[in-house]
Amino acid sequence: MRRLATLALLGWAVALPALGVGLPSEMLRDPAQEERARAIGRELRCLVCQNQSIEDSEAELARDLRRIVRERIAAGEDDRAVVDYVHDRYGDFVLLRPPFSAATALLWGMPLLALGGGGLALLLLRRRQRAEQGAWPEPAPLTPEERARLAALEDDAAR
Repeated sequence: MRRLATLALLGWAVALPALGVGLPSEMLRDPAQEERARAIGRELRCLVCQNQSIEDSEAELARDLRRIVRERIAAGEDDRAVVDYVHDRYGDFVLLRPPFSAATALLWGMPLLALGGGGLALLLLRRRQRAEQGAWPEPAPLTPEERARLAALEDDAAR
């Protein structure tokens, strides 16, 4: 019995993300309009979950945003007008791919700044280590056993 319950729960967890819009009553009757709504929903961020689209989120706010998108599509608005409507109310953060502007320049440039900062930190650390050790540390002198082995290897190489 326990195994059956576990399998049922696992099946539900796997199927849940594929459902997107939870209730059939939320879906548009026209398949073309529904596909447009889903495409728009995949471009809009859930403001509660923050790294999921509204199509993937089960949060109440995401459900409300899905409903708004579908209402506006059913009213005959084009995709750009629907996205602009949501964007005007929630700002750049609602877009999963925010536009490049002065306000978002730091957001877009942060990966490069982090990479450059990390490289600079490694370079400075390396320089400090070299300065503390002298350019390169002196190798340890060979032991008598190592000298004997080296001489044997040189003799073999000369033959």
